Amino acid sequence: MTTFLLIIIYLAFISLGLPDSILGAAWPVMQKDLGAPLESAGLLFMTVAGGTIISSLVSGSILKRFGTGKVTFVSCLMTALALVGFQFSPSIVWLVVCAVPLGLGAGAVDSGLNNYVAAHYKAHHMSWLHSFWGVGATMGPVIMAQFIAGDLSWRSGYLAIAGIQLALAVILLMTLPIWSKVKSGPKAKENELQESTVSGKVEASKPLQVKGVKLALFTFFFYCSIEAAMGLWGSSFLVNAKGVSPADAARWVSLYWGGITVGRFITGFITFKVSNLLLIRWGQLIALCGAVLLFMPLPTVFTLIGFMLVGLGLAPIFPCMLHETPARFGKHHSQSIMGFQMAFAYTGSTFMPPLFGFIASKTSIGFFPVFALVIAAAMLLSSERLNSLLRKKALEKEIKAV
Repeated sequence: MTTFLLIIIYLAFISLGLPDSILGAAWPVMQKDLGAPLESAGLLFMTVAGGTIISSLVSGSILKRFGTGKVTFVSCLMTALALVGFQFSPSIVWLVVCAVPLGLGAGAVDSGLNNYVAAHYKAHHMSWLHSFWGVGATMGPVIMAQFIAGDLSWRSGYLAIAGIQLALAVILLMTLPIWSKVKSGPKAKENELQESTVSGKVEASKPLQVKGVKLALFTFFFYCSIEAAMGLWGSSFLVNAKGVSPADAARWVSLYWGGITVGRFITGFITFKVSNLLLIRWGQLIALCGAVLLFMPLPTVFTLIGFMLVGLGLAPIFPCMLHETPARFGKHHSQSIMGFQMAFAYTGSTFMPPLFGFIASKTSIGFFPVFALVIAAAMLLSSERLNSLLRKKALEKEIKAV
């Protein structure tokens, strides 16, 4: 039963990734069809992201009241109906309206499933879970491209993906009784033991008052900032600053995303032998080394290697940090803290890439390596300060126990 539910969760994460990448693939056709300004895609993206941030922030109380299974079902249904709305939207205004439930549904699913897997399953499942998101994010543009290339409209592509979401919603509805039964696995028992040693006297405090939480939030913020910035501006940097052809630049950026997806799949196996903390630290160091290669005035081949290193370095960081949440802060607070973490993560990916766009417009796209290097260093610094704080906290408890 536990394995069957895990398969359902993996499918849910594929569906979570599907809508995330189709707007960019469909926008050139959508813009022409709707007669919308080019920058309208940014408005849609910000609307979806805003809904995701809001639902992530309130997900803790909602999930505690209704349970992960019910919230995941309703959220999946919301995203499916929102995608159907995209298919029928006659103007950009209606697309913005439909983008609201799309974002709200995505944030609740993301926070809820991340915390559920962190609380009930081992670390390798979290890494594989996020590699399945990459599968969905890769499939989305492929599905949309097939409909556009086949003389069908972008609307048919959205409807097809909505159909996949609706099918998953039906599966989730049928499996609702299973969610409440998966509560007593070894991972859950492990977290219960950690609860007494990690959360201690902060049991009655608010989640944001737990020591170390704010440092964790900033680590998530910086992680998603560099992940999104590399994906959005990497190609422009290679073309305009390094003289790489647009086609080659696109291939290298796709390899950057592929490195994250494949790296997370491999990380799932590495977690059998290596702790989350070590994987997070080494991933951040590798990403920092990649950013240094981008920054240094070396031949273009080293810049391309830098892109690969950043992608491979980022691969284990996000899932391992999520999986450490109950261990770091106690299971009692983990769901609420997970929601805050996802909200900060989405805030980084939403606002930092546009911030660099503004900086580049005033300076040069050649400033990108400096931006990436600063963000990577800030991520490592906040993460190491968090580790130091938690080690000091554990040592103080050991001394008091003696």
